[in-house]
Amino acid sequence: MAEYEACILGLKMAIDMNVHELLVIGDSDLLIHQVQGEWAVKNPKITPYVQYIQKLCKRFRKIEFRHTPRTQNELADALATIASMIKHPDTSYIDPVDIDVKEQPVHCSHVEAEPDGLPWYFDIKKYLETGAYPENATFNQKKSIRRMTLNFFASGEILYRRTPDLGLLRCVDAKEATKLLEQKHAGVCGTHMNGLTLARKILRAGYF
Repeated sequence: MAEYEACILGLKMAIDMNVHELLVIGDSDLLIHQVQGEWAVKNPKITPYVQYIQKLCKRFRKIEFRHTPRTQNELADALATIASMIKHPDTSYIDPVDIDVKEQPVHCSHVEAEPDGLPWYFDIKKYLETGAYPENATFNQKKSIRRMTLNFFASGEILYRRTPDLGLLRCVDAKEATKLLEQKHAGVCGTHMNGLTLARKILRAGYF
């Protein structure tokens, strides 16, 4: 539904701007083919969206829908998420979204490596396994380590952090975190969730 709401919002903005010829690019196979009548609409909740988009399409002299792979259309996915959060009554006007195109790429999955080459959880894991503190650790540092270990659980070589609902989050180092982020942003994880939900799932300060 977020994809359809984003499409409807974009079409309305184009109409308000007196656009006569429009190219709609989206990463949703379902939306593109259903709007063009190539695929049947089986979900009754989607039918009103399709009918409304087809009605808006008649306002243009020429309109084309084109599908693009999800990995090449991060911008459209972000706009779909924004659109799903905005109510658009016909009596109100929504200002267009201004988008600046940067000359340099944005590293959305950048993870800083540990300066000493050890994973960030090394001291916690070592204390759980041997009860030993880092060399030259102060009294307050030792106290902090003891307090933090209450929320962690070691199983073999893997360290987990307990969540308030008794779930377990696997701790990863910078190298593995980078690999996991790249896989998630590439869509390897399967389900197509909106950007906000995905961000909440993966930005866990090193926990996965």
